[in-house]
Amino acid sequence: MSDVLRIIPLGGLGEVGKNMTVYELGETVIVVDTGLAFPRDEHLGVDLVLPDFSYLYDRRVRAVILTHGHEDHVGALPYVLREVDVDEVIATRLTLAMVKSKLDEHKLAAATTLREADPGGAPLELGPFRVELIRMAHSIPDAVALVLETPAGRIVHTGDWKLDHTPVDGLKTDVGRLAEIGNRGVDLLLGDSTNAERPGLTGSERLVGEAFEQIIPLRRGRVFVASFASNIHRMQQAATVAAETGRKVAVVGRSMRRNFGIARNLGYVEIPDHVFVKPQEAMELPPRQALILCTGSQGEPMSALTRIAYDDHQSISVATGDTVIISAKPVPGNELKVHDAINNLAKRGAEVLHEEIAMVHVSGHACQEELRTLLSLLRPRAVMPIHGEYRMLAAHARLARDAGVPDERIVLAENGSVVEVSLARGPRIVDRVASGVTLVDGLGVGDVEDVALRDRRHLAEDGVLIVVTTIALSDGGEIAPPELIARGFVDDEELLEELRVEAGRVAVGLAADGVTEIKLLQEHVHDAIGQIVYDRTRRRPMILPVVIEV
Repeated sequence: MSDVLRIIPLGGLGEVGKNMTVYELGETVIVVDTGLAFPRDEHLGVDLVLPDFSYLYDRRVRAVILTHGHEDHVGALPYVLREVDVDEVIATRLTLAMVKSKLDEHKLAAATTLREADPGGAPLELGPFRVELIRMAHSIPDAVALVLETPAGRIVHTGDWKLDHTPVDGLKTDVGRLAEIGNRGVDLLLGDSTNAERPGLTGSERLVGEAFEQIIPLRRGRVFVASFASNIHRMQQAATVAAETGRKVAVVGRSMRRNFGIARNLGYVEIPDHVFVKPQEAMELPPRQALILCTGSQGEPMSALTRIAYDDHQSISVATGDTVIISAKPVPGNELKVHDAINNLAKRGAEVLHEEIAMVHVSGHACQEELRTLLSLLRPRAVMPIHGEYRMLAAHARLARDAGVPDERIVLAENGSVVEVSLARGPRIVDRVASGVTLVDGLGVGDVEDVALRDRRHLAEDGVLIVVTTIALSDGGEIAPPELIARGFVDDEELLEELRVEAGRVAVGLAADGVTEIKLLQEHVHDAIGQIVYDRTRRRPMILPVVIEV
């Protein structure tokens, strides 16, 4: 058996998201987390961004261990299981239930064995790896750190964590176990770096609940609370205050309904059934009797809150006197989308509260004083910062240096770095493997070249229709007659004229309803044109709606 451990981060270093780390001892491979990220504006037509895990294609993975249920740690699992031979997936109770639902949705329930593990339970024997789980407080229940006992030394992988002394579920970070592990001796710490630049301590999740208790009872209109779909504690606190103040609760957004349902079924959330109503029923209640939990805290174009902001949601609308609480911090790159949603909500008369003006969000990640506390508890011989942009990793490295870790034992790695660890030499970067991104577009998974080839094939078979719509925002959203450009499509002027008329009708109708958000306009025009084309020709050309603001 090899006494050299190889650690290969495939995602999560130099970025926030798509966390995935490979541990190898000889022929035994385990993977910690399989996360995803969401596309940026330059990822046209892309739905999800995954790590490039091609390194694992010709390897058998003994186990995938998941630290908690957030998408940036579990979201890529179905795609990994399609391509990689995995013996079992190991996670805590809530995380495993959320993963099982995800695998059922992808029809991958039989792809691997699912194994529940308890923090503080018996160690997991995985070939030469002996793995213990330690409970950590985070913004989702059942988060854990991992202790990996190997012939190359004792490794601690923190996952996402913070020191929350008053967590909603009463389950604190297990400081006693961490101190005990530190007494045993830690050869390498892989630590969460997200808030390594921020001084002080991260606030308790209960602070948000206290803010809800102050805000919600005073509001006379409907209250909307937008958060991440997996933030179970945040949703529970909002729903509890709603029930105490006589409000009914509607949950809007497929992923939020699914996660909230799983958490309630497992007993992580205790809200009586009579408190919940359907979205349509919530809108029929007097405004001061309704609270709506919804997705869209990141300004995602097709999320519930964005549709509500642009008055494009089928069931829910916002009006003067309503209050919208955005209970999340924008992920870097999403700020403009969030600001656009806030502006449109304000135009509709809603008061919008967010973290810059009210205590409606706290981070789930440890700040500098907590990171110093962990370093003092574990006293690691070496440190490898993970989970964060490079500036965050560098800030974590400085904290480790201040704690007495020698420079030569601080490893600032990147995605694809091969870090070798041995008792004799400590950690060092020795090689690189392929790393980067894998793009998911609809049901297709592959790199950007695959997407380009698909588009070219589509153009060759059915042609392209470009619909150009000009909207004059300065004139109250006046719409010019759309122009239609066809290439490689049927030469039928009567059909093209019908499509021009339909595109104009849709654009004018949306403008009359106050819907001027470009992506929503594009989607509605695309769907209307596509349906007519298919009904008349049984073909599906590439339809490119272009909206020009003047």
